[in-house]
Amino acid sequence: MRIAVLSGKGGTGKTLVSVNLAAVAKISTYIDCDVEEPNGHLFFKPEDVQEEEISVKIPKVNNELCNGCRKCIDFCKFNALAYIKDKLIVFEEVCHSCGGCIMLCPEKALTERKKVIGKVQKGTSDQVTVYTGILNTGEASGIPIIKKLLAENKPEADKLTFIDCPPGSACIVMESIKDADYCILVAEPTLFGVHNLNMVYELVKLFNKPFGVVLNKCIEGENPAENFCIEKNIKILDQIPFDNELGILNSNAEIAVRENEKYQALFSSLLETVKKEVQHETTSYS
Repeated sequence: MRIAVLSGKGGTGKTLVSVNLAAVAKISTYIDCDVEEPNGHLFFKPEDVQEEEISVKIPKVNNELCNGCRKCIDFCKFNALAYIKDKLIVFEEVCHSCGGCIMLCPEKALTERKKVIGKVQKGTSDQVTVYTGILNTGEASGIPIIKKLLAENKPEADKLTFIDCPPGSACIVMESIKDADYCILVAEPTLFGVHNLNMVYELVKLFNKPFGVVLNKCIEGENPAENFCIEKNIKILDQIPFDNELGILNSNAEIAVRENEKYQALFSSLLETVKKEVQHETTSYS
């Protein structure tokens, strides 16, 4: 069972929720799909880490064979090719590795070469298997790394997998949630929080994913995010109060459920709520 945790912006508490849920679930898998800035490993401090480089295939030009027909340039919708001063130029940063230009070239002037864009790490922390995707600085897209992370982890009925998604609602988030069984949206109790919650709310609706909301950093008084959920008839899974001790543990990369029984009870209760929601949704869909 795959549970994706997402939010409309960074710093909302997405990693706090996903890390602590994975830890309190005991035997589980944690996948950090925030490949541009992964930080889950800082909490888990995994041991016996194995590493694998991830590469994509990009076109390589033989200008001696190229006759300047420009068929490849006309085909490429991402403008990754240009013919300048009698030479075909490849802009690696915007190439999407589709291979179409190579197939179309009548002179066979284009071949493929591998380009390393990042890596995937796998380790263990107690009974949690920890996967981390790391995109090299300057690379345009982390989607190939996310695909590798999720392909490595086939869903198991008796094992929970928590996917720590990138912030926002761009392509890398879509890739992270497309095979999820349930989505947890983490939001802050502010007007800005409502704006960002609405972004991921529209995304999970587009993908027709069952979901619920966790409101983080809650204080007494007006809560615009809670009002938004009530207006949209969105299930509120839990409200995590604003807590200095929890904030300090989190900023020190400590897993709260392993440090304090109060937080163990909080996230255990949240996990049971999520499990019930997933079972309910599964029954409804079937």
